[in-house]
Amino acid sequence: MAGSDGNRMNVASRGADVWLVLGAGLSARPVTRLITRALADEFGDRFTVVGSGELLMGAGRGGLTLRGLDGRGVAAPRVAYGRVWTPGKDVGREISLLRHLEAMGTVVLNPPDAVLACLDKFCQVQRLAAAGLAVPETFMGAGGSMDALIGAGSPQPCVVKAVRGHRGEQVFLAPDAEALRAVHSGFAGDTVCLFQEYVGSSHGRDLRVVVVDGRAAGAVVRTASGGEFRSNLALGASLTPCTGRYPQGEDLAVRAAAVMGLGVAGVDLLFAPDGGFTVCEVNANAGWQPEMKEITAALAAACRRRLTAAERRDASSDR
Repeated sequence: MAGSDGNRMNVASRGADVWLVLGAGLSARPVTRLITRALADEFGDRFTVVGSGELLMGAGRGGLTLRGLDGRGVAAPRVAYGRVWTPGKDVGREISLLRHLEAMGTVVLNPPDAVLACLDKFCQVQRLAAAGLAVPETFMGAGGSMDALIGAGSPQPCVVKAVRGHRGEQVFLAPDAEALRAVHSGFAGDTVCLFQEYVGSSHGRDLRVVVVDGRAAGAVVRTASGGEFRSNLALGASLTPCTGRYPQGEDLAVRAAAVMGLGVAGVDLLFAPDGGFTVCEVNANAGWQPEMKEITAALAAACRRRLTAAERRDASSDR
């Protein structure tokens, strides 16, 4: 199990109160190093990093248990922040682990059901729209042909997205019905897609707000290059820090994170024609740049508040 120094360690002997739980493929991500450093600085030996594949969950006559791969029992932490590899096709193990920890009394910063909902882009839009938040008009067929979907009123121009995806992958702009058919035919047969209104006023730019515990801890405007309509950094976009510059957008992002039930969220907002904003996407695995130190400080403080509250509850129950 990787601790803050990157070495393998025995979590059973560590007795850490605060865990960063990582799904497969996340240990080498730059933001993981930022989070690890911040939490190690805040909690010292009370913090550790736990790979989801390094634990054995148990459920039986003795209730719920955890073991390391060495067979030794592991105490559940008081607080855990879990990050799941978004494009992974099978995240059931990670979600089950977060649920297991919750059932054992751990306070999970991003609850597993909230994380799972964020992995489905249409589920996000359903929840946000039902809560009255501004979102682009979005459609997803429950079956039927592409022609039927177009005839039923799919928006044109249209942004076509795989329901599961990240970093701008499997996201395409179709200016008309013919292009929509061509784009859709390029997806694998088992790919579930949504069809979303194109917000031209936000072409090539968006506002990313990182929300921590109901507060906008950091914000950047992301700007694409070369006419690209997607503003993902992975596709070459640049960013401009702008925390506090768009209070209306930051307020909308805070409300979106709350609707999705996340303690930590990266909310992507589109610039609307009326000068306001509309929610494009809510990410449970928020990313940010090293210079945005206020975000890691807010994350450490959020974990500290939960740890203090858990310790008080434990102390009260012992009286």
